[in-house]
Amino acid sequence: MQTATALRTLSTSSRSKALIRSSVLGTKRDIVLGNAPGRFTTTRPLSTPASNEPALCRSYLYVPASSDNMLEKSLSFGTPPDVVIFDLEDSVPPSPYDKKTARERLNQFLHRTPEEKLPPPSRVAVRLNDVNTPFFADDISEILRCPSVGTLVLPKIHSVRDLHYVSRAIRNSCPSRTTPLRIVASIESARSVFGLGEIASWKSEFGAEQGGELAALLFAAEDYCADTSVVRTTSRQELLFVRSQVVIAAKAFGLEAIDMVCVNYKDQGYLREECEDGRRLGFTGKQAIHPNQVEIVNSTFVPTSKEILRAVRILHQMNTAHSSQKGAFGLEMEDGGKEMIDTPMLKQAENTIRLARVAGLDIPHAE
Repeated sequence: MQTATALRTLSTSSRSKALIRSSVLGTKRDIVLGNAPGRFTTTRPLSTPASNEPALCRSYLYVPASSDNMLEKSLSFGTPPDVVIFDLEDSVPPSPYDKKTARERLNQFLHRTPEEKLPPPSRVAVRLNDVNTPFFADDISEILRCPSVGTLVLPKIHSVRDLHYVSRAIRNSCPSRTTPLRIVASIESARSVFGLGEIASWKSEFGAEQGGELAALLFAAEDYCADTSVVRTTSRQELLFVRSQVVIAAKAFGLEAIDMVCVNYKDQGYLREECEDGRRLGFTGKQAIHPNQVEIVNSTFVPTSKEILRAVRILHQMNTAHSSQKGAFGLEMEDGGKEMIDTPMLKQAENTIRLARVAGLDIPHAE
């Protein structure tokens, strides 16, 4: 038992040391941590994420395919979103003519725009019309001919049957595809919430490359309220349960969790409050309906400087504790108290530093 405990301690200690060297120190390779806790300097901002880390997907901005002007503007946003969602669904009038025209407009835009002007495919998504509409088959057939699209946002996913249907359509349209197409399932109804576990655990029967790969769950609050008669308020209290369920299901199966749209797009203070609320619940990103929302979304769904500093202190002091054969220590708090830090807090600190690195944020290190 003692041997196993010692091995676990050494393993955690080694992981902590490695993270301090590679994650906390950012671009600096060889720094020796001293014995003066509380002394910190700051690294230069990281210009790019580590090559082995996935890119951040914090902001998902909808761009209506019904407007040539808006499509062109998507190439020159002041603050680029992490993911652009070209929309064929709700932002397009429901008539067959309008749906067809929007689809053709988007197809032409994606093909005529030089590759270097478009975001990379990992940053380009299209929201199709849902599988129960007469527009879905033409939507997916046309969009899958566009190599610049790396993600499909699927509205009104009520069960895994809908995902299977989409997966078969992907395989039939692109049988020789070699790069997995990312799928974002939109949770919009009581049925979809009831079946969240099955939806989140879905895998294509054809494999990820030929049938697509589920990458995220997206919560569509207004559609959910329409389906369930929930009365929407600015407190968001009535949506706490369902939003938490979406996050839990997503995290259980390694998916991103994308929070609801802030419909009050001119109130920047309320947007920030809603973003902070979503991040506290565990969401990894948020939908946006106006370019002015992107900067706040991007800056909120990353660790704060205070959180980063706390994480660095935890990593450094836990390394010291492990060297003294201790598995926990007391972290001094601003009010003079002490917080007991052990393995779960260490994992949280590692996650904070990892996310800060990917976001290119300043990361202090112990001197």
